[in-house]
Amino acid sequence: MKVAIVNCFDTYEDRVDLLYEFFIGHGHNVTVVQSDFRHFKKEHRKDSKEGFIFIGSRPYYKNMSVVRLYSHYKFAEDAFKVVEKIKPDLLYTLVPPNSLARSAAKYIQKHKEVKLIFDLIDLWPESMPIGKIKKIPLFAFWKEMRDKSLRFADFVILECDLYKIVLGDAINGINVETVYLANKDINAASAPMLREKEIHLAYLGSINNIIDIPKIKEIIAALKEIKPVTLHIIGDGESKQELIDAAERAGASVVYHGKIYDPQAKQDIFDKCHFGLNIMKNCVCVGLTMKSIDYFQHGLPIINNIPGDTAEIINKYKVGINIDKDLKSSCFLNDILNSLNCDIKQKCISVFNEIFSVKNFYNKLDKIIDYLTGV
Repeated sequence: MKVAIVNCFDTYEDRVDLLYEFFIGHGHNVTVVQSDFRHFKKEHRKDSKEGFIFIGSRPYYKNMSVVRLYSHYKFAEDAFKVVEKIKPDLLYTLVPPNSLARSAAKYIQKHKEVKLIFDLIDLWPESMPIGKIKKIPLFAFWKEMRDKSLRFADFVILECDLYKIVLGDAINGINVETVYLANKDINAASAPMLREKEIHLAYLGSINNIIDIPKIKEIIAALKEIKPVTLHIIGDGESKQELIDAAERAGASVVYHGKIYDPQAKQDIFDKCHFGLNIMKNCVCVGLTMKSIDYFQHGLPIINNIPGDTAEIINKYKVGINIDKDLKSSCFLNDILNSLNCDIKQKCISVFNEIFSVKNFYNKLDKIIDYLTGV
């Protein structure tokens, strides 16, 4: 079978790599059509990858701008010119941008013999921290661009179960399955070094406009009433200094480690920490984060305010603490104290292996592809 995978963002590339390896492993002919513009670094990539075709894309430097929307629109057009030449039997399209969904739907209407899978890795505009302006006609049109395209898919894959609720009627009558993000196995030895008289927290990942820095400050201030707090930051982003300043004002000592990709180096830091922070703004529609999967893989329980899938996993497997909007009215401090007395690191690793492993990812894909091909 000839497979074309279309993807705009390098931020989704770990998932795309797993998809590529899955289809190659099953003996299929696979081509990935992807933008050459790196979203986080805001630069064009110069490297090449086997099986990948990188489309030259217009750069943009603001996450919310007309230039960015045009860049995505033009990429969608150019990507499907390449797809026309590939002539795939299976078209696997990651969304967003929503313009890719529309282009894929148009392609399928002309090539009805081709199977189409949409992989909704994010929801626009629902996941954006833009408040009430999501309801203006422009954003409603943007949302409908995706929703009206879904009915042309043979299968829709969702990043988390929360999206089933958010999409509502848009997925009625459509084959839908949640396939969580997955991490490859890592080679890292763990030697926990938890201090009884201190609380160490970790923040991992991009430090951007969707994390709730005031809430993190509130969490630190509450914990400071129990024990001294140290915040370890691994990552970077436009809100880095704002996060550091807020943590220090709340009374924490801050250790900024910068960007770290080596699993052992991350493990060494996490082994000092009692919890990882998984805190985002309430207006953001997210059910699962990549950072939470990283935390679990390294055996780190989380302090979480994300509803849906993550909250349910914590409730079921006891691998962290879900917090309410008002920390003072919750049992937050008692939960923290109780968790500090429990060894829940192994539970986190077990959750990762059961839910977020590559094996589980591939098992779900096997069932989907078998269904589409009638095996």
